[in-house]
Amino acid sequence: MNIHEYQAKELFKEFGIKTLKGKIAFSSKEAVEIAKDLDSDKWVVKAQIHAGGRGKGGGVKIANSIEEVESYSNQIIGMNLITPQTDPQGKKVLKVYIEEACKIKKEFYLGIVLDRAKGKFVMMASTEGGMDIEKVAAETPEKIFKVEIDPLIGVSDFQARQIAFSLNIPNQALKDFLKQIKLLSKISEEKDFTLVEINPLILTEDNQVIALDAKINIDDNALFRNQELKSLVDESEIDSKELEAEKYDLSYVKLDGKIGCMVNGAGLAMATMDIIKLKGSSPANFLDVGGGASKEKVTGALKIIISDKNVEAILINIFGGIMRCDIIAEGIVEAVKEISLDKPLIVRLEGTNVEQGKEILKNSGLEIVTAIDLEDAAEKAVSVVGKS
Repeated sequence: MNIHEYQAKELFKEFGIKTLKGKIAFSSKEAVEIAKDLDSDKWVVKAQIHAGGRGKGGGVKIANSIEEVESYSNQIIGMNLITPQTDPQGKKVLKVYIEEACKIKKEFYLGIVLDRAKGKFVMMASTEGGMDIEKVAAETPEKIFKVEIDPLIGVSDFQARQIAFSLNIPNQALKDFLKQIKLLSKISEEKDFTLVEINPLILTEDNQVIALDAKINIDDNALFRNQELKSLVDESEIDSKELEAEKYDLSYVKLDGKIGCMVNGAGLAMATMDIIKLKGSSPANFLDVGGGASKEKVTGALKIIISDKNVEAILINIFGGIMRCDIIAEGIVEAVKEISLDKPLIVRLEGTNVEQGKEILKNSGLEIVTAIDLEDAAEKAVSVVGKS
């Protein structure tokens, strides 16, 4: 789960991580009122979308007057902002963050990310703040300093000092910097964040350490421990099909292929997508209905798949372990009848009561293509849509 910069900064403030004063505006009129309330003679107008690189697309502007705040806000709100992290169509901007400006002495990168393979957080720091950290990692990896954080201990004083020394933090700002590192580690652990990124973290002319930007990724599976974070979801930033999938407790991710996939089990879903690519086409989605593929789930899944205008055929790949194949087949037949499916449907069943399941599909009177195995199913699906 992603959140906006302004939401991330509100969380920062709760934990004592320093940020500049600012508020969110949904119109240029609101932006002007906020700018007037801020004790500043310069302001920054920032587009709020779930994507990085906003400045490169014209989504971040420095305003030297109230008139410029109004002008830039009018330009940005409503625009389709295209950045290196959006698709070619970009994302529509619905709001801007109006923030006081400040004098910057030095910019740094500071981030903490969960390394799932090691079961630890990794804190990263670099003197190349304000740049794409991916580019820095690829071209000058020696400029990124990393420390692994033991989840039972947290970041140690020694590690915090190591990071500070790697960035050449001046003595006047050292105490403040070490405090920010500790707080960054604390917020990641307590709120179950998988990524917290400050780029740039700045050193001001008066040696204050301030988070000038903020990016946070939240672990969806841990939201039950932090229920208040659910209110930070911005549905305008989420694909409508993914929102619909949540209603049926489905794991769904939209992709850009032609073959819609409905599978039970994440591993089987990945294998299904891989073999579709191997046979020359592309999956339109990742969709895992889980172990209990009821009629309601199957119907909901099919509705979501066919709502994607790019889908030209549907491949259902079910392994009947917990759920019997005959029950799954009955669910498929009822669901297809209910939604009047008009796209080619290929079904591969395997597992408990598979023969009974195939018989139900055969006698349904519906145009359902059955497959012997996964390879056969993929070949039949690809033959319908053609190779990419």
